[in-house]
Amino acid sequence: MKLGTEAREVALAEVQAVLALARDKEHLARLAAELDAGEVVEEELLESVLELALQTGRIRAYHGPGGEQAALATLRQLPRGRARTASAREVSEALRVLAGKELDAVSIAAIAPGAFTLSLEAGGLETSVRLDHNGARIQSVAA
Repeated sequence: MKLGTEAREVALAEVQAVLALARDKEHLARLAAELDAGEVVEEELLESVLELALQTGRIRAYHGPGGEQAALATLRQLPRGRARTASAREVSEALRVLAGKELDAVSIAAIAPGAFTLSLEAGGLETSVRLDHNGARIQSVAA
């Protein structure tokens, strides 16, 4: 995977920050070298570092909104990011059956840390969507 200049600089800075604190430095050092060379093979590790840095707010704090956007764009290109994007697209497609119907009820329930269920009732249909770190998934549809 090739990264643009800003995305590469942000990712490299975050990998180096984690590397400074890590016990097992081998994989992180290899990822830092890949980022420095401009071609990433250790995609899963890069994903983990970027997810952590985004969740903690570190990227925005150190690299500003532009750095955050570069990291988010990079994350969407990586395996889990592509899966999250696909799941959101699939849920949006499934929810189109509710388009134009009067919304009768909406609720959200916290089911676990970082996991929620969004329930929608419209036009006699009840739909439940699970939202968590893996993305969005239709949990149930009932008439």
